[in-house]
Amino acid sequence: MTKQKMINFVGVRKIAVAFSVFLIIVSIGSLVLKGLNLGLDFTGGALVEVAYPESVEPESIRKLLNDSGYKDPVVQHFGTSKDIMIRLAPVAGIDNHKIGDNVIKLLQDNNPNVVKNRVQFIGPQIGEELREDGGLAMLYALIGILIYVALRFEMRFSGGAIFALVHDVIITLGFFSVTQIEFDLTVLAAILAIIGYSLNDTIVVFDRIRENFRIFLKQGPEQVINTSINDTLSRTIVTSLTTLVVLVALFYFGGKTIHGFSLAMIVGVVVGTYSSIYIASSSLLMMGVTKEALLPPEKENEEIDELP
Repeated sequence: MTKQKMINFVGVRKIAVAFSVFLIIVSIGSLVLKGLNLGLDFTGGALVEVAYPESVEPESIRKLLNDSGYKDPVVQHFGTSKDIMIRLAPVAGIDNHKIGDNVIKLLQDNNPNVVKNRVQFIGPQIGEELREDGGLAMLYALIGILIYVALRFEMRFSGGAIFALVHDVIITLGFFSVTQIEFDLTVLAAILAIIGYSLNDTIVVFDRIRENFRIFLKQGPEQVINTSINDTLSRTIVTSLTTLVVLVALFYFGGKTIHGFSLAMIVGVVVGTYSSIYIASSSLLMMGVTKEALLPPEKENEEIDELP
């Protein structure tokens, strides 16, 4: 029986941590200097819904609006291939409440049979509330995870899980800040999903670490953690790859509407898998996790049940 080859993940933890610190510094620097390219969900703008007599491609409407001076309009099917929903950012020099009516006139000049279904203006105050609620949602999720992991494992494991999650969220946000890809509610939903995905991956590794601390009593923390990561490596890789296959398919074939969501999830899965292997385990060593803290307390005068 051949012995399974062990990959020394823990041995390169200093390089991995240094790389993560670099990514975090770049991400925070970009968030401070450039910020996020917030979508209409957060900045406000006009929402227009129209119906065409026949099927129409959103790309043709998007080109018409771009040529008419409306920058980066979001155009998508709404319900059927004949129904179109358009979202537009505020335009300088134009009354925001008139943007929708101007777009309707433009579309009807191009096709007289276009029917107006709804025109709505989303004010910046609503966008500000969405930003605050989104930030609170992430904060509450992290607090809930901190409590859950602390109760299930041990406080140092809880700190390691939170450190890995914050690492994943900051780098994903930094990616959107550096690339200036639009950040809307679908991307925020992806960020929350990334928190759940990354936590699940980290919990699997932590669970094996706890088990191995109780089995390999003569091994040091570094050896136990390294063995645990190798034990769960195949599961981690298979889960990540199958998830990525679906996300890549959504990104290329799911349409423009979910590009942001699928891209954020792709970045989050890659970063989350990396952090579960390197960052979460490294943080346990930095916080000085020991087998004594994880071993069950010995019971004095334990009674042995007699067999009938």
